[in-house]
Amino acid sequence: MFEGLSERLDRSLKVLKGQGKISEINVAETVKEIRKALLEADVSYKIAKEFTNTVKEKALGQNVLTAVSPNQLMVKIVHDELAALMGGQAAELDIQSNPSIILMSGLQGSGKTTFSAKLANYLKNKKGKTPLLVACDVYRPAAIEQLKVLGAEIGVDVHSDEEQKDPVKIAKAAVKKAHASAYDVVIIDTAGRLAVDEQMMTEIDNIKNAVKPQETLFVVDSMTGQDAVNTAKAFNDRLNFEGVILTKLDGDTRGGAALTIRTVVEKPIKFVGVGEKMDALDIFYPERMADRILGMGDIVSLVEKAQEQFDKEEAKKLHKKIAKDQFNFNDFLDQIKQIKKMGNVKDLMGMIPGMSKAMKNVDIDDDAFKNIESIIFSMTNKERENPSLLNGSRRKRIALGSGTNIQEVNQLIKQFDETRKMMKMMTKGGGKAMANMMSRMGGRR
Repeated sequence: MFEGLSERLDRSLKVLKGQGKISEINVAETVKEIRKALLEADVSYKIAKEFTNTVKEKALGQNVLTAVSPNQLMVKIVHDELAALMGGQAAELDIQSNPSIILMSGLQGSGKTTFSAKLANYLKNKKGKTPLLVACDVYRPAAIEQLKVLGAEIGVDVHSDEEQKDPVKIAKAAVKKAHASAYDVVIIDTAGRLAVDEQMMTEIDNIKNAVKPQETLFVVDSMTGQDAVNTAKAFNDRLNFEGVILTKLDGDTRGGAALTIRTVVEKPIKFVGVGEKMDALDIFYPERMADRILGMGDIVSLVEKAQEQFDKEEAKKLHKKIAKDQFNFNDFLDQIKQIKKMGNVKDLMGMIPGMSKAMKNVDIDDDAFKNIESIIFSMTNKERENPSLLNGSRRKRIALGSGTNIQEVNQLIKQFDETRKMMKMMTKGGGKAMANMMSRMGGRR
């Protein structure tokens, strides 16, 4: 996500490294490089120029504190301006009404149907809502079936009417059904359409007028760059939507759409799609996105993802086992399962400050834990519960059963032993032990 832009901005900001003070000359050079970075990321020239003019003005107007280097100050200014450019603060969905109606709009292939299901999944699991998905794409073959399959996957009901070819009537019937039942959110998936197709734009206008949604959302593929921004403007001029959804932000996106769409349409980005799984949906936080673009990580999101998987009772049990030196391979396996639930491993690593650069050329597969799990699953229950039983002959058998080699088995057991020792030390010594461990790690460099 934004890998190219992050690299270019990093190079731009290095111009000020080692400089004793901010001057008009070195700021001008830095700003010129930042503008190039933004243009290469598919940001329009007008917005890139306005952005860098603001950065330059703020940089030259600052008195640099002795504790802050010119480079650090410029990073702070660029960070704040990037966050402001993307909207400043996260924008909430309006789901106060009962039922709340959410209408999807966008081009064909932008990911509306998948996002509709992801949003239903999010509202069900994170907000405690009972959503109803509505299949109003009567044109695309298999669109209704796709929504039904996704609805079944996440346990959300889907309203459809294959006999009815008028999406306005389908939408109205669904809202009526929601009023009569226990559904408190209605998510209407519509057909993809071009802004220049008057007949199709009139149709979605009619749906909007008929059901009066609290939220009309424009779903756009972030990989289309400035085209996404132009399309958003055309749709907003007609529909006056409440927010933007950027899909496929995990793909090869240069970032131009995320950076400029807020300025052009004056509507917030509310969510971003970051993968194909039904839980691969993130609230869009401009501050956190600015952190990630500038290589500062996103530790807040990482902690939130961890907390979602955190079970207090299980944590207490684990703490006792660690204290008694009873942490075993079954517990290790449970920890891996929790990490996998948090999302793509490389994305998670990128949220740790300073790790995004280190991870740049590292290819971490979604099945990064596959070999580890295979090795553990090839152990007997007794071996998992009592790792001290793992002698040479047992290790050979495990390597054969897991399709790995003896070196990989030995390496895993060594890592497990080190993890167990570290966890026990932290449990016993608390903060002091952690500080000692960190200091030792620092001494190894």
